[in-house]
Amino acid sequence: MTGTGWLKFALRLDGKGGAAPFEPQLSAGDHTTRWIHLDYTCPESRDWLEARADIPMVVSEALLTPETRPRVSDVGGGLLVYLRGVNLSPDARPEDMIAVRLWVRDGLVISTQKRTLKSLTELVDALHAGEGPATPSELLAGLVDGLVWRMEEVIEHIEDQVADFSERLEGESGNRDQTRRIGALRRRAITLRRYMAPQRDALTRLHGDSRIRSGDAEIIREATDRLQRLLEDLDAAREHATLLQEEVFSAQNETINDRMYLLAIISATFLPLGFLTGLFGINVGGLPWLEDPKGFWWFTGMLVITGTGILLWMIRRRWV
Repeated sequence: MTGTGWLKFALRLDGKGGAAPFEPQLSAGDHTTRWIHLDYTCPESRDWLEARADIPMVVSEALLTPETRPRVSDVGGGLLVYLRGVNLSPDARPEDMIAVRLWVRDGLVISTQKRTLKSLTELVDALHAGEGPATPSELLAGLVDGLVWRMEEVIEHIEDQVADFSERLEGESGNRDQTRRIGALRRRAITLRRYMAPQRDALTRLHGDSRIRSGDAEIIREATDRLQRLLEDLDAAREHATLLQEEVFSAQNETINDRMYLLAIISATFLPLGFLTGLFGINVGGLPWLEDPKGFWWFTGMLVITGTGILLWMIRRRWV
């Protein structure tokens, strides 16, 4: 059974990699693995969970909570798993990570989410094709593996962008647009790390759980190692972006300082000349060269000599 309302799908795993839809009635005598996926934002999901006597209230609340951080814990006699995956929807920001909640117990998997997660969708497609997980343990391992692989694509893209900015800055000075874009990369890295770090800890707890089979635990352990490497790459990219942003700021400040320095030199040179022209511009008697036909040229020469003397004085003091 699949749908677009509160019940996204209800599948009964055949233990051979396939699955078939079923009516989500949790009968005690059914020993097959059942996977029920709900939209936690719909009131019908809450009503359905609360109506099931074999689902503790604490589990219902955990599956319906809107804000989650990755974790793995024992709740209600089962394994509660919170995971996050990068958002690869068109026009979406990858750092706006999508949460999925799972509760696993006795051949029963109940999961909830709001937005579509590609890694989970691929598991469902594999089940319909007869190539999916056969057990809840294998289902968790496949989901974890898919989530980490997609994170790797996003981290590599961030690293490529940082390297591209670095190459550009080698040939030209930074501008305001580059500063803004580098800042956006830093914020993206910080947001991704906010969920990837606790997810690494959750996966470490998951692959050590006794309910996870050895082969599946190995897959989860390998995914945990890859996630640790991705975190290190993300930290390196963030630090590189920070250095690039500081370099852009330094180049911009140096340009501003050079311009201010030039303006200061010009102002210092013309300040005494402006004083002289103002002084000789007053309309009173006693001014020199007032009646001399060559007075203008004498005054101009005095200004030239004064300006040249000021520049030489600045050069001697190594101000220029």
